[in-house]
Amino acid sequence: MQVTTEDGGRLNAFAKEPRMEVVSEETSRSNGSRLMIIGGSVLVVALMAVTVAIS
Repeated sequence: MQVTTEDGGRLNAFAKEPRMEVVSEETSRSNGSRLMIIGGSVLVVALMAVTVAIS
């Protein structure tokens, strides 16, 4: 932890922040994420169909 001294002798502690990680575009469009989007869309459509069928 980084500690600095403020006016009046008070101490102020700052937490260490994690290093930033650069994510490339090709990683964000992997097969896993595409499968999750398709699966989520199918789930939403199925829930809407069940709601219409019940009412």
